[in-house]
Amino acid sequence: MNKIAKLALEDGTVYNGISFGAEGEIDGEVVFNTSMTGYQEILTDPSYRGQIVTMTCPEIGNYGVNPEDVESHQPHLAGFIVRENSRVASNFRAKGDLSSYLQQHGIVGLEGIDTRALVRRIRTLGAMKGVVSTIDLDDRRLVAKAIASPGLVGRDLVREVIPDQVREWNTPLGGWLPGETAPTVAGDRPIRHVVALDYGMKWNIARHLTFQGCRVTILPGKATAGEIRALQPEGVFLSNGPGDPEPLDYAIGAIREILGEFPIFGICLGHQLLSLACGARTFKLKFGHRGANQPVLNVLTGAVEITAQNHGFAVEESSLPECLEITHRNLNDNTIAGVRHRSLPAFSVQYHPEASSGPHDSAYLFDQFRAQLDAGKSDLAEVKA
Repeated sequence: MNKIAKLALEDGTVYNGISFGAEGEIDGEVVFNTSMTGYQEILTDPSYRGQIVTMTCPEIGNYGVNPEDVESHQPHLAGFIVRENSRVASNFRAKGDLSSYLQQHGIVGLEGIDTRALVRRIRTLGAMKGVVSTIDLDDRRLVAKAIASPGLVGRDLVREVIPDQVREWNTPLGGWLPGETAPTVAGDRPIRHVVALDYGMKWNIARHLTFQGCRVTILPGKATAGEIRALQPEGVFLSNGPGDPEPLDYAIGAIREILGEFPIFGICLGHQLLSLACGARTFKLKFGHRGANQPVLNVLTGAVEITAQNHGFAVEESSLPECLEITHRNLNDNTIAGVRHRSLPAFSVQYHPEASSGPHDSAYLFDQFRAQLDAGKSDLAEVKA
């Protein structure tokens, strides 16, 4: 029997729908994702911590869920909203259905609302705080709870998703079939040791680094510069992660200390943290960039890449220090989508080249990082070519 559920926004708008997944009440920032597939990767991406994700695709769940497509050990988002949750999970890889998966992990789901109207409201007014509830259906109380909820600005959500211990990664990049793995591209090249600072890292990033012939040591994102140096890496990777980057003083300070000691590659939150460590500032976007169809211009080559993105903050161009140059731009709003250091082997992008889920246009960035590792920090001209 269908159970009523509601979404209340801080502006007073209330949507009536149907509960699926777990029951309960949660608050978070209400955002939208324009991907047509990849919902399991979205659910398990730690970058969505503190957010209620709305999918713009009208039907979600039609191919079920499976253990191969997860990007972390569990879902991290606050809640999940769809127009229609498919009652049929039809795919030879499926091991279960979406609603049962959400229920298993305690994620509250809402379906049956006009997601098109919700997305238009967010695009017009900006991402808003909200509450989804199956247990309190009083509109005024729910709106008051949404207004009182903490939001994302100024919160350190990274500490809620980072691992507790150091980990050696040993899972290779896989193929489409369960158990299928892709061969390494390292060939006869030496294995390079990379320390990946995990601020909420998607697992496919570590798989791509392994694919490049790297030995990957995953270090909690709160690690100090001394702890990084102690592992004697040949390069450092800065991962994606949730929320506002500016409160992360510990991460910014550690990156600033090691800048120039090792080649550095950052993705998403890692891009923002590298920029902050170099002296830039960040700002909150009106409604963020989330989806697997975001166009980016490579300023250096003139090529346009279709990219997967998930972020609500960006680097403020007016604050960009002289030591950084812009390498990529988001073509939807012209915001900075990538930078590199002018004299040190460090670069970063504000999107997800690991393509999980998403297009493969930007996979060359892992090749670029491997070239930096092979060249070391002495021959920057070669790796910039």
